[in-house]
Amino acid sequence: MTTFQIRRASLALGLALATPLAAWSQVSVSVTIAPPALPYYVQPPIPGDGYLWTPGYWAWDGATGDYIWVPGTWVMPPRPGLLWTPGYWAYGDGGYRWHRGYWDRRVGYYGGINYGYGYIGSGYAGGRWERDRFRYNTAVNNIPHGRVHDVYRAPVTARPAHPESFNGGNSPWHSQPTRDQRRFEGNHHPDWTQEQQEHEHRAIGMPEQRMGNNHGQPPTAATPRPGGFGDPQVEHGRPQPQPQMHPQPMRGGHPGGDRPRENGNHPR
Repeated sequence: MTTFQIRRASLALGLALATPLAAWSQVSVSVTIAPPALPYYVQPPIPGDGYLWTPGYWAWDGATGDYIWVPGTWVMPPRPGLLWTPGYWAYGDGGYRWHRGYWDRRVGYYGGINYGYGYIGSGYAGGRWERDRFRYNTAVNNIPHGRVHDVYRAPVTARPAHPESFNGGNSPWHSQPTRDQRRFEGNHHPDWTQEQQEHEHRAIGMPEQRMGNNHGQPPTAATPRPGGFGDPQVEHGRPQPQPQMHPQPMRGGHPGGDRPRENGNHPR
């Protein structure tokens, strides 16, 4: 066994003893192995009114010492008026720390990472709540004609589209949270939905979603619904393009049908 393998196995054992797998996303985890690049994929079409897009992420499994891709998916929020802040990895003090995603009335800091589909590194440009109904921005979402009724179209500011999935270190993402953003992240937030928890747990239990098996190209990169791994509209990982400037780092939908636009915007 090499020094790296011994180190990795020891780290995996320590984390496995300290953090139950089923509860991993509910705590802060710090590891010394950098998370893989974000896979490149197309957003599946929205299932219907009320769903919000939640980007995929690399979860750490302390039991195996490996990263696991949890697919991006459309989720019904716990209640109207809530928005999703994606989780993110941040480098500091020699390790990579996971900050879990959460629901709340506004979108908080998520590492400045451009996850796409409205999550361009700060805030959310994919839609907004108006009373108890959500309005979707068709410029950055895959909205088939007639599937949802409250839509609008607004351009999204161009930002670099890099594949790195963490903030700090040798990543191009180096923005830091404000004092208010740090305080907001540490507040109590509404619980994840049962569907979200089951979606993550199912991904963690699938060997093909592990980095060690898929080498950064997960067979299921995004699903139309939580847990929909066998759905016909599942999206698979694709080869990475060269980093470049885009108004959105992934293809978005349009009101005229299921197919993403072929306009130069690339999927993540």
